[in-house]
Amino acid sequence: MVIQKGSAVKIHYALKVDGQVVDSSSGMSPFAYTHGLGEIIPGLEKNLEGLKQGEKKAFSILPNEGYGDHNPTAIQKVSKDAFRQSEKIEIGNRVQGQKGNTPIQATVVEIGDKDVTLDFNHPLAGKTLNFDVEVVEVNQPNN
Repeated sequence: MVIQKGSAVKIHYALKVDGQVVDSSSGMSPFAYTHGLGEIIPGLEKNLEGLKQGEKKAFSILPNEGYGDHNPTAIQKVSKDAFRQSEKIEIGNRVQGQKGNTPIQATVVEIGDKDVTLDFNHPLAGKTLNFDVEVVEVNQPNN
């Protein structure tokens, strides 16, 4: 059975960026998703299309098919007053907030006297993603 739209798929993977493993399913249950529904980044889905159970594949995904290019307008200053007193603000920390009813995350990139500069880009935006994938299971869609 090959991976096609609607297939229930389980994979093991290792994701490397700049030669460093940044995510992996090693030692865990395989990652499960339904193919063709946009549950995973486009480049990963495209590279898995047509693979069979037991196949292994190594490939790279450019930012435009991964988490997008790094957007400089997504870096913004926020007043320190926007943070709870108990919240620890340190450079490199991920912080969470709300924009309307939508939860958002950002990375602290600079701390000033009154403001904190936050980067709202995905941490892997602008990065080439290098995957090693093994297809563990493929179940065909029910028509």
